[in-house]
Amino acid sequence: MDILEETNDKALVLIPQGRLDSRTAPVLQEHLLGRIDDSPSVLIDCSRLDYVSSAGLRVFLMGAKRCKQAQRGFAICSLQDPVKEVFEISGFLSILTCYPDRRKALQAVSANS
Repeated sequence: MDILEETNDKALVLIPQGRLDSRTAPVLQEHLLGRIDDSPSVLIDCSRLDYVSSAGLRVFLMGAKRCKQAQRGFAICSLQDPVKEVFEISGFLSILTCYPDRRKALQAVSANS
């Protein structure tokens, strides 16, 4: 898994690419949790994520909880159909804030941070 990173004055944007499963989830977890304190908010752009397992969902949940503790905004955007289906089946769409695109997600985390 590759993780692209972009920063601006509103948020740290992480863009994981490929599969987020039990083998790759620790990579995203370390990267995400290591950068929360340096950012006003965190956005995970899933537009290049092909697959997510329960291990990947756990990383998203950990990131959201850590951001809440640190009083940072957190959002997820651009879920591709296979990933969105996993979010729906698992009930994560009701737990985590997901947006259809990056623009809307950045507006939301900027307003909440």
